[in-house]
Amino acid sequence: MAYLRTPAAAEYLGVGQSTLECKRIDGSGPQWRRLGSKIVVYATEDLDAWASQSIHASGSEGKG
Repeated sequence: MAYLRTPAAAEYLGVGQSTLECKRIDGSGPQWRRLGSKIVVYATEDLDAWASQSIHASGSEGKG
């Protein structure tokens, strides 16, 4: 299993680092792990799973 720190995880997903950090705080982002007291990492499989939940069919975005 590969782990990425926040900057690399944000790049992997194509989002800003601050976006990923905000999603971590509000609980809407991918699963993450803390190594030691300050190091936050994301498993690439968790990033992929989270991103796949955000798929929208044409015309479905913004409706609901």
